[in-house]
Amino acid sequence: MNRITNAFKNKKAFIAFITGGDPDIETTGKLIIEIAQSGADIIEIGVPFSDPVAEGAVIQEADERALLGGCTVDKLFDMVKKVRGKVEIPLLFMSYINPVFVYGKARFMQKCAECGIDGIIIPDLPFEERDELSAECAKYNITLISMIAPTSGERIEVIAKEAEGFIYCVSSLGVTGVRGEINTDISEMIKRVKSVSDVPCAVGFGISAPEQVREIAAVSDGVIIGSAIVKIIGEHGRECVEPVKRFVSQITRRTD
Repeated sequence: MNRITNAFKNKKAFIAFITGGDPDIETTGKLIIEIAQSGADIIEIGVPFSDPVAEGAVIQEADERALLGGCTVDKLFDMVKKVRGKVEIPLLFMSYINPVFVYGKARFMQKCAECGIDGIIIPDLPFEERDELSAECAKYNITLISMIAPTSGERIEVIAKEAEGFIYCVSSLGVTGVRGEINTDISEMIKRVKSVSDVPCAVGFGISAPEQVREIAAVSDGVIIGSAIVKIIGEHGRECVEPVKRFVSQITRRTD
C-alpha cells in the first residue's frame, strides 16, 4: 500500500496546500514538518508559476512572492529531499504543465522520485492529454492525480475509471479562493465517481471554515484547503509557522 492510499485508510483525509518558496524556501520546509505533525494526512506543495490560471488572488500573490524571492524547481527538490526524512505522510507537487515541460518531463519525474514526492497534480492538463505525462509518472512511480469539476458531466465516470491515488473534486466554478458558501452538489459528483470506482474523492476549492470542513467531510473521503492557509502565510511572513499550526490543528479535529 503506497502512502497516498494509506492516507485515506479508515478515515477522512485532510490535505493541506502551501505555495513552495512562500515566504522563502526555509520557511516552506518548516511548514511541511509542522503541518504534518499537526495532523494533516497529505501536503500539496505548489510549484510557483508566473501565470497560475486556476488560482485566485491569494495564491497568485504567493506565487509572485515565491518567484521574486528566487524560488526555483531545483530549490524545491532540494528542500523536499531535506524534509522527507522527517515527514512520513504523502507529499505532492501541484504544478502547471509549463514548468514540467521546461524542466523536462522525464527529468522532472525522476527528481520527484529521488526527493520523495509521491504524486503530482497538473490543473491545466486535461484528462484527455494525460498521456503527455503518464508514461514518465509510471516509470518513476509518481501518482498522477486526476481532477473533476462541476462541468465535467459525462466525463466524470470516464475519469474515475482511470484515476489513481485519489480524485481531486473541484467544489466550485472559477478560480481558487475562500468562499462563504459552496452550492455545488458535491454528493452527486462523488456518487457518480463511486458508481464506477472505489478511488477516494477529496474536495477542494473554496473550503476554509470548520463548518464547511464538517459538511464536506460528511459526503467525501477528504477535504483540501489551500487559500485559507496561504492567506495566513501571506499575513505573517516568516512568522507564519505557529499560526498555520493552530489553523491546521483546528481543521484536523473536524475531519476525524
